[in-house]
This record gives sequence, C-alpha cells and structure tokens, in this order.
Amino acid sequence: MDWRILILIVGFLIGLSKGGVGGPISVALALPLLSQTMGLKQAVGLTLPLLMFADMFAMRYYWKQWDMRYIRLLLPMAVVGIVIGAFFLKILPEDILKKVVGIFTLGVIVYKLASDSLRSVEYQPRDWHGYLAGGASGFASTLANLGGPPSTAYLLLQKIEPASFIGTVTLLFFVINLLKVPMYLLLGNDVLDLNLILSIIWILPIIPVGVWTGRKIIGWMNPKVFDWSLIAVLLYTSLSLLFS
Repeated sequence: MDWRILILIVGFLIGLSKGGVGGPISVALALPLLSQTMGLKQAVGLTLPLLMFADMFAMRYYWKQWDMRYIRLLLPMAVVGIVIGAFFLKILPEDILKKVVGIFTLGVIVYKLASDSLRSVEYQPRDWHGYLAGGASGFASTLANLGGPPSTAYLLLQKIEPASFIGTVTLLFFVINLLKVPMYLLLGNDVLDLNLILSIIWILPIIPVGVWTGRKIIGWMNPKVFDWSLIAVLLYTSLSLLFS
C-alpha cells in the first residue's frame, strides 16, 4: 500500500482518538502501519506534526481544565525522558527499534485492558510515582509516540474527575510533543525530514474529520466494540514488528 494512503489512515485514526474513540490504541497503530512502507524512525518523525495538530483541537476543548499539581509532578521527569528517548532513537538500529516498538504496542494493549479497573485499585499516592510515570511517558513518546499509558495509568489511580483527567493529559502531551521538536531536529533527516513533512500538509484536514467521526461513532455504536476491533489489529501489527 502507498505510504500516502497509510498516513491518511493514520491521520484519521489520530482524529478518532481526539474524538473520544480508540484512545491510545488509535495512536499506537500509527507506527506499525507506516513501518510497512518506511523506516520506523522516519515514521516517528512523520507522525509528530499530525499529533501536534490534533493536540490543538484537544487543547481547545479542555482549555484550563487541567490540574497543575499533576503537571508539576509529571513534566520535569518527562523532559529527562525525552532526552533519553532521543538518545536511544539515534543509536538503536532499525531492527532493534522494531522489537522495542512491538513491546511498547503490546504494553498499550495491556494498559487498555487494565484501565477500567485502575480506578477501583486501593492506592496510596507518592510523588515519586508521578516522577516515574512522567519519565516513562517522555521516553516512550520520544522513542515511539507511545507515551500515553504510563501517565494516564498514573492519573487514573488518582481518581480525579474526568474533565480534569483529560485536560491534564492534553496539556502534558501538548508540551511533550512541542519539546520533542528540537530533539528530533537535532537527530536530522533520519527522523524529522522537513521536506517530507511539508509534502503531507494536505492530510491535516482529515484530522478534524476523524474528531467529528469519533464523536458520532459514540452515538452510532458501542465504542467498546470499536476498541476491540482496534485491539485486534494492534495485536497483529505489534506481533508483526516483534517477529519480522
């Protein structure tokens, strides 16, 4: 399949996630899909501007609904994770990176399956849990655009109200994705090819279409049915990366 068709699908999936359908599963499908026609490092860089564009829609919906207490806990170590993630993105050969991304995508599936029960867990908050979750999110986001599960699992355990939860996640990854830009630029064209990114600007309008579709899907069908469909595809693609 042509990579332009795949990036169009990826943009739509990212829009769906911002529309409330699929969540991290939708985003996690991006790299396995694009890796069929390009290197994973290039796919990481190509997906970033799509995520940043989608972030703007999420920021508009959840403006100032975040909880700065959790941002202060998560963000400092996320910055450290970004630097470490960029280092490994530079040094890891493509075949090893595929295995790492395959493991990360399986981790997303585990998170998705466990997320519903996290709010009922008896939990004693500790600041270092936030530092650890922030560092893991920064690292996984930089290496594979898969930073959602650590920080969202941490926030689910805090049992904060839904709007504040989504607002906090939205602000956190808006900042993380911005901070990734200079790191990717330092890594050069192997990761962030500006000419290639300019060639996909025409795809950006598909993201709000995905957001609209996601909101409609919630009314048309049971979102869990859609989620399970995405999980099946993600399981297949992650195993393909692990055993390719």
